[in-house]
Amino acid sequence: MFQAFILSAGLGTRLKPLTNSKPKALVEVANISLLEHNINKLISYSCNHIVINVHHFSEQILDHISKKHYACDIYISDETELLLDTGGALKNARNLFDSSKDILIHNVDILSKIDFNSLYLSHKEKFSLATLAVSERETSRYLLFNDNEMLCGWENRNTGERIIVNEDIKLKPYGFSGIQFIKPALIDLIENTDSVFSIIPEYLKLSKSYPINSYIHSKDIWVDVGRIEKIKEAEKLYLNS
Repeated sequence: MFQAFILSAGLGTRLKPLTNSKPKALVEVANISLLEHNINKLISYSCNHIVINVHHFSEQILDHISKKHYACDIYISDETELLLDTGGALKNARNLFDSSKDILIHNVDILSKIDFNSLYLSHKEKFSLATLAVSERETSRYLLFNDNEMLCGWENRNTGERIIVNEDIKLKPYGFSGIQFIKPALIDLIENTDSVFSIIPEYLKLSKSYPINSYIHSKDIWVDVGRIEKIKEAEKLYLNS
């Protein structure tokens, strides 16, 4: 099947004051932490190899995992010295992954009803190096795809910045959902040698030579629980569905 990487190292500044005393991964929705929601969902899809990166209040996450005894193998990627961003985090965790299985990368503060099997099937059928879950929604930053669902660019509508790596007559903007599948080989194709870097610019560079595709899930329930006001929304939309 597949393995997973839950991005749990962020500071959770938008969730203050809750994250003044705990990591955002342990912020609760309906009395269950974001981390537990996501681990349980992965287990329900028979994912038994999960890597979690830690930084902010890392000892609390380690304590949580030791007490829960999840029905899967959990590996910790330690970022306590330095928060690495998604690209850096992926390279830092390289040796914790099984090189024979594709990796589902998932932000810990995302809760959704996205069907991981459907996402994985799309990823495999298109022979994608990476498949990015996206939806039609209003946001400030968009990924741009052509009619063949291939990544062609990125834009920030607040600043006017636009990066086009594959020219096409018609590009469709989608909001990135913080969930993606990658082939393990992608990690070694990243040329950025910095310790800290974002993954999106790397996807844009790689899309010039490799298939980076979209998975459009606009009809699925999806909540970014990155702000306090979204916790109640998640409880209503996510748990009562």
